[in-house]
Amino acid sequence: MSESKTDGMPPLIITIDGPAGTGKSTVAHQLAHRLSLDSLDSGSMYRAASLVAIEHGIDPAEGPRLAEALGTVDLRFDWTISPPALLMDGRDISRRVRDMDVSRIVSEVAKCSPVRAMLVKAQRSIASQHPRLVTEGRDQGSIVFPDATVRFYLDADPRVRALRRVSQLSASGLEVDVAEVTEDIRRRDEIDSTRSDGPLICPEGAIIIDTSSLDIDDVVDHMVKAVRDRINDGVA
Repeated sequence: MSESKTDGMPPLIITIDGPAGTGKSTVAHQLAHRLSLDSLDSGSMYRAASLVAIEHGIDPAEGPRLAEALGTVDLRFDWTISPPALLMDGRDISRRVRDMDVSRIVSEVAKCSPVRAMLVKAQRSIASQHPRLVTEGRDQGSIVFPDATVRFYLDADPRVRALRRVSQLSASGLEVDVAEVTEDIRRRDEIDSTRSDGPLICPEGAIIIDTSSLDIDDVVDHMVKAVRDRINDGVA
């Protein structure tokens, strides 16, 4: 992996948690850009594990077997690209992991404790190499980085989230059905919030933002102010 563009500066970890379709990935990238930080989409790592399951013909319920297979691939980010491209054995899978076949099983894969243990360790390793980081996912502020300088939790109405995901997928040239995406989000919410290992929760002390009626710029502006206020208060 390349060196962080912020080497030599004080560490600053910002986490963004929340369910699917709240705009976490877009917000994290723009927030990182505004604050000159690196950004990590931790959810894409679970999507990569899901792709491993698909390509190796492994049932997502077979956690130990899937973790073993995941350990045989070279999974890394290309930090020379913004946002970083996700590579698996040198192949750029950034777009592939957004396909619906991956989305259908990613929450099941994320329930696998052996897989979670591997990826949490990998995420903490990334933060040690990129110590000024905006990282987003389901458990970043609650499990992976509970001592993060600033923790956010994004939420939105399920219907709004479904329409956003449809728009995102359509923009990538994929044909999707609104009802299918809505059901997929509902199902993932249920699985993510009830799993025993690293469930989706609002981290204690997190700044909660409902993005239902906000555009991306409004959300990012709010977050930039919150981070700068925290830094000015001497927390970072």
